[in-house]
Amino acid sequence: MSAHCQVTGRKPSFGKSVSHSHQRTSRRWNPNIQRRRYYLPSEGRYVTLQVSTKGIKTIDRDGIEAVIASIRARGDKV
Repeated sequence: MSAHCQVTGRKPSFGKSVSHSHQRTSRRWNPNIQRRRYYLPSEGRYVTLQVSTKGIKTIDRDGIEAVIASIRARGDKV
């Protein structure tokens, strides 16, 4: 599973590490992805999402029902 948030769409970013001698090597910064289970009262079941920490804050702010509706409106399966 790739480091990809299902709520915010955050993905790894790429860049270079620069050493003391200014030798550049490729690296990537992964988002802080957590695996979380949420209960959907409307469907009476749990869903497991791979969300970033910002995605968790979004779910806390808007509610799981609204976030799941926006994920489904995008065309993603939940």
